Amino acid sequence: MEARLNLMASPIAVKAVKHLIAAHHALAGSTLPATTRELVMLRASQISGCAGCIDMHSKEAAAAGETSVRLSLVAAWREAKVFTDAERAALELAEEGTRIADAAGGVPDDVWANAAKHYDEDQLTALVTTIALINAFNRLNVITQQPAGDYQVGQVH
Repeated sequence: MEARLNLMASPIAVKAVKHLIAAHHALAGSTLPATTRELVMLRASQISGCAGCIDMHSKEAAAAGETSVRLSLVAAWREAKVFTDAERAALELAEEGTRIADAAGGVPDDVWANAAKHYDEDQLTALVTTIALINAFNRLNVITQQPAGDYQVGQVH
């Protein structure tokens, strides 16, 4: 597959993406566990069909110690026994936040309340921001058909 645009050849895109990456790096200072962030980004990317982000976040999560079993089961987290209740709440919020247009009222109150049971305000802020950022990256990559498969761990992180 050939990309529709070379985003890294566009001064405007490079500037914009640099800011998105900086926002992503700022989240590393949160107390939200890095593994939770990676799982959330992987799940949102699966829903959005963003091969580049699936490639990146599955590799980054594995490098951070995630098991192949957990990575394989992210897409079916509801039926999997390998995720904590907090991770389940984060994955559900990621799904609802990614599919926000599918629900007339946005993210349901019960989904938010479940996440709020497991995460403090700082962590919820990081979680919501992570979901928003990965959705921005997903849309950039999917719209421009960025190819996947050659991401190297640490390339962007």
